[in-house]
Amino acid sequence: MVKQIHLAAHFPGVNNTTVWSDPRAGSHIEFSSFVHFAQTAERAKFDFFFLAEGLRLREQNGLIYDLDVVGRPDTFTVLAGLAAVTTHLGLAGTINSTFNEPFEVARQFTSLDHLSGGRAGWNVVTSWDAFTGENFRRGGYLPEEQRYERARKFLDAATVLFDSWRQDGDFSYQDEFFDISGRFDLPRSPQGRPVILQAGDSSEGREFAAAKADAIFSRHAGLADGQAFYRDVKGRLAKYGRSPDQLKVLPAATFVLAGTDAEAQERAHEVRRQQVSGQTAIKFLEQLWNRDLSAYDPDGPLPEIDPLVGENTIARGRASVRSHRDPVATAREWRELAAAKKLSIRELIIEKTARQTFIGSPSSVATQINDLVQADASDGFILVPHVTPGGFDEFADAVVPLLQERGVFRTEYTGPTLRDHLGLA
Repeated sequence: MVKQIHLAAHFPGVNNTTVWSDPRAGSHIEFSSFVHFAQTAERAKFDFFFLAEGLRLREQNGLIYDLDVVGRPDTFTVLAGLAAVTTHLGLAGTINSTFNEPFEVARQFTSLDHLSGGRAGWNVVTSWDAFTGENFRRGGYLPEEQRYERARKFLDAATVLFDSWRQDGDFSYQDEFFDISGRFDLPRSPQGRPVILQAGDSSEGREFAAAKADAIFSRHAGLADGQAFYRDVKGRLAKYGRSPDQLKVLPAATFVLAGTDAEAQERAHEVRRQQVSGQTAIKFLEQLWNRDLSAYDPDGPLPEIDPLVGENTIARGRASVRSHRDPVATAREWRELAAAKKLSIRELIIEKTARQTFIGSPSSVATQINDLVQADASDGFILVPHVTPGGFDEFADAVVPLLQERGVFRTEYTGPTLRDHLGLA
């Protein structure tokens, strides 16, 4: 049976995915940018628009990180505004379970679902660092092993609230994290509850998604690693009485298009270099080395000294920092790669961080996307363009029609809600 492809549009926020030097690059905070981005995704019949969340500006060497200076508008404010200028597109946002409360979040998502006619989605995340927690009363008090447990209980409590209107709005929920009771003040929304998204890649994150989520984001966009992730996550569903089609696997993916595959490869090479300047390369290197490396030449060799092991004091508020479980071993691997390929610091960082998932002509990219979905490496992709807000225009006009011609992507929305778009009950 031919699978239908699911596509989502990720507004990339403030990071080095966006090519800031491109004359088409616009504001990441003006509402017009969000409108253009969302309306393009809706014109292309995408499942949903996705907005990530940033609760604190990242820092490096005690200063605001260069690529974070723009900040991030409030998620609910943006999504509620977009509900008024779109009619079918799902509207999903990341809302933290560590620093919020179930009643507040349930009320906000129920409101969004009503305002949008049933198009709300919630990416449930935890916060891992005390640095972000300094902005909140709770701070960073939760040990890492308790954060997913709180997220599970947070979602359980919110679900009681979503469902409480069936019992005339009365609710009561108690556990080790929450002790709440009262009366919910909104009727049940069109979807009943928002579509639940999850982005954790750890075993705890995958288990949480298998138990609770409707879709899981993934960083495994290749064939072999995508199939392995797909099998692992889908294989966890049965113990929770769920079938494989009740959880959609959506890896993050970027793309570069051109008239021919060769032209696209040249364009992708230039995009990579624009995404990682010499200054940006040094910043990335400092995050692993946990040292001030500003004196190093980005066009020169990697440092011979090893990273400082222990608490990272150079980069604060960056999730990528904690992904290096063994910084010394990672540095050794990077040196070996740089020596084998004769790479400078900048060239190595480009190699490690600035890759496009899909590169080619529109026909080639359509084939690549469809092949991965039909091979059960994913159920679709959450796409991130390198130009905001107009980065989806070319994809919408050139790639989507080819997928539609192949019968693997909708030509019209068949229902009003995000659950309809994702094929969820």
